[in-house]
Amino acid sequence: MPKLIIDNIELEVPEGTNVLEAARSVGIVIPHFCWHPALGKAGACRVCAVKLLEGPVKGLQMSCMLPVQDGMVVSTTDEEALAMRRAVIEWLMINHPHDCPVCDEGGECQLQDYTIAGGHGIRRYDGKKRTHFNQQLGPYIEHEMNRCIQCYRCARFYQEYAGGTDFGVMGRAGTIYFGRQQDGTLESPFSGNLVDICPTGVFTDKTARFRARYWDYDMAPSVCPHCSLGCNTVPMARYRELLKTTARRNDAVNGWFLCDRGRFSNSAVNAPDRPRRALVDSQPVSVAAALDAISLRLNGFLALHGSGALAIVGSPRMSLEGNLLAARLRDLLGAGALCYFSDVLHAERAVEAVSLLNFENSASQEDVRQSDLVAVMECDLLDQAPMMALAVRQAWRNGARVYIVGSECPIDVAQQELFESESAISLSDVPLASAKRPVIICGTRHKGLLQIRTAAASGARLAFILDGPNAFGCALLSNQQGAISFSEALVEGKIKGVIALEADLPSDLPLGIRVLAAADWLPTPLLERAEIVLPVTSWVEMDGTYVNNEGRAQRFKQVMQPGLPIKGLTPELHPPRVHRHDAPAGEALPSWRMLSELLERLGDERFEEPLSGRWEVLSGLQAEGGGELLTRVK
Repeated sequence: MPKLIIDNIELEVPEGTNVLEAARSVGIVIPHFCWHPALGKAGACRVCAVKLLEGPVKGLQMSCMLPVQDGMVVSTTDEEALAMRRAVIEWLMINHPHDCPVCDEGGECQLQDYTIAGGHGIRRYDGKKRTHFNQQLGPYIEHEMNRCIQCYRCARFYQEYAGGTDFGVMGRAGTIYFGRQQDGTLESPFSGNLVDICPTGVFTDKTARFRARYWDYDMAPSVCPHCSLGCNTVPMARYRELLKTTARRNDAVNGWFLCDRGRFSNSAVNAPDRPRRALVDSQPVSVAAALDAISLRLNGFLALHGSGALAIVGSPRMSLEGNLLAARLRDLLGAGALCYFSDVLHAERAVEAVSLLNFENSASQEDVRQSDLVAVMECDLLDQAPMMALAVRQAWRNGARVYIVGSECPIDVAQQELFESESAISLSDVPLASAKRPVIICGTRHKGLLQIRTAAASGARLAFILDGPNAFGCALLSNQQGAISFSEALVEGKIKGVIALEADLPSDLPLGIRVLAAADWLPTPLLERAEIVLPVTSWVEMDGTYVNNEGRAQRFKQVMQPGLPIKGLTPELHPPRVHRHDAPAGEALPSWRMLSELLERLGDERFEEPLSGRWEVLSGLQAEGGGELLTRVK
């Protein structure tokens, strides 16, 4: 590996590393706009100048374009390099509007930071600035082309990395324009990444426009709950309202990016019709009173029907902590059924898939990106796991062959733009043996178990697309706790009552079954039938753990307090105008905390840490880390 010196620091870096990356590895920040770790070099902005004092190359050089060589002596603080950077910043600012006070990028703007850091505070240019017309790019992205500094990041991401064709660069020289041929909603399912990747305020989140500055937000590391991949995010909230979500880097999972579903699906958290009050027979009560009522009704139900007539139902969208305490409640009451999946086919396929995964064969998104052959079977990636489709695209860009196996994988125009693929009738027609790093991506919701077992026997790495952010955890618990699916419990004919915990049960339950209690933060039809309704927190209002499709347990942290958001309160929803210490309608607790309170009322101990026993290894898991692979300890 080549050795070099940067600002008197000796270091050794892998072959192919550029000077900018080498400097970053020892904490030296060289200003840059066009370079991005996921996109590589472009040499477009010319602001990363450094001075080469000794070695095979000398003089002023652009650090992002210069591969490290043995013997290089680099100065990032040489006056000639600093003067070059100041000049470039001044050129960029000639046409840049001075609209920081009204720009949503203010406070998180690279151009702002580097302009101040470079010492460019006095504008010498007093001529007319170049101006552009902006475009309407749909409901999510705000376009302000006058702020563009021609770094090309947006076009490189959208066209090269994400495979979009309806957005790009037009014009030449000083008339360069980044946009569409005409106004219209951006078609790529990854278009929201333009907000994160733009180093200025050309693309901003329209859904949070003029709502807050960066320093106003409540934010914390989190995990996306909208599919089973477990992409890392940073939700941002203010005044108990989730305003926007940005991607958080995790090289093993989503890398730097996020799909639009994970980025813009905030409305359910802020919805005014969310269950926010505890109800007993449709009458509002305190959470404590509702838990007392559940305890009394459970005692009466068990005395009348026996414990075998009760089903405790968890959910793949409930945290691991909540599902663990659901099993504890089953054990305490001796309930006849513990369920984590509503449908028997879905349950058996998820359990089978998880039982076949281990540390050697489980594939992360990064494994998919680095593979040289990808076989996709039994799933619609863009519908079920969009970021996995983006990972397949990166593999294809690097030369991997992609096979679509069978007829259960729809090949639409959007997918064809992402990657070229070949069709195969069955997995036996895919040349897995000729590949060094093959990966099979398999769904669990279509034909049956044969395809799953065939995939596992192939010797390739496996990525199963499950249904829900904690489906892997529920499958593990199903094996550990002897759980069955809810549909199986109904077929047995013993169930007379249900306690549902964030569970998506069928709306046509038999009339003879009582829904004694339902805890949820979504207004599901089941709540209308429940005798007692318990409001619980969404993932951004609590700490918890999800286990993604590869078996990676990841911690998410509380972003905001539960309660009614301030904006949009209609007169009928507005709380009484009285001084109070708690947030209006802020009684919601995490599902596991609700269960802990109920268990205590029923005579069990109070749980402050649900992750015990074999799960204790996760109790110290850090949200900022890469997660813990349960396939390592399963």
